[in-house]
Amino acid sequence: MAKAKAVESKEKKQAAEALPEVPAPRPRLLVHYEQVVRPKLMKEFGFTNPHQVPRLVKIVLNVGVGEAPRVPKLLDAVVEELAAITGQRPVVTRAKKAIANFSLRAGMPIGATVTLRGWRMWEFLDRFINIAVPRIRDFRGFSTKSFDGRGNYSLGIKEQMIFPEIDYDKVEKIHGMDITIVTTAGRDDLALALLRELGMPFRGVAPVVVG
Repeated sequence: MAKAKAVESKEKKQAAEALPEVPAPRPRLLVHYEQVVRPKLMKEFGFTNPHQVPRLVKIVLNVGVGEAPRVPKLLDAVVEELAAITGQRPVVTRAKKAIANFSLRAGMPIGATVTLRGWRMWEFLDRFINIAVPRIRDFRGFSTKSFDGRGNYSLGIKEQMIFPEIDYDKVEKIHGMDITIVTTAGRDDLALALLRELGMPFRGVAPVVVG
């Protein structure tokens, strides 16, 4: 009996190993960048090498929780929400120095942050642009003045409820977040062109619809 079970277990293992692994589909927005955006920007800016075309490096999401030292469950909720939104476990940020007026000591938790790279970065940006942003009330486009002079872009979101991963009934408190998109552009005009072609809606700039 034991021998028969061992043979059966071995056969199942061999069958599982024989099945070919199905590769995960590449992020839609990454494919669009490679097939459409990169060639277009090469032509528009006169680049001679594809590696000259600006690309995304990382996306950083940051939430400050001023009440965290007094109400720890608020920070716990933010950590869980960021994990749901990004698919990645956040890192708790801590005060670097004491601030007596706020009864804050160095090392106290004050928020949470997530840094996305690779496929998760592309998947998040796609969901953000095409699912979350359309849910922003009275939205008229992001400002073109929020670049940092080096081709990186920062924006603020007033409430986390725009993300469909958030369950309204489980929300401890409505809060905003800062999102920074880091690129290799080095120049704001290049970064604007890159983000626009990826579908980012800017105020006063004709939108690009990513098919």
